[in-house]
Amino acid sequence: MAEEKASSYRGFTEAQARAHKKYIAQFVETKVRMTPERRDAIRVHADSRGESVNAFINRAIDETMEREGA
Repeated sequence: MAEEKASSYRGFTEAQARAHKKYIAQFVETKVRMTPERRDAIRVHADSRGESVNAFINRAIDETMEREGA
């Protein structure tokens, strides 16, 4: 079985790079502006809960929307 040649895309194989790009294509990005201090505080809080900043922000949005009846 032939090995796939390495991709420059984050060190993935070609198949891994294609799969990653397909996965990422499902999402959109939204910018949020904040001070560096606020970003650091959010990062520290998320880390203390064992979650990524992205996961924390999405959870905060979900909980707020549920609480407000959206």
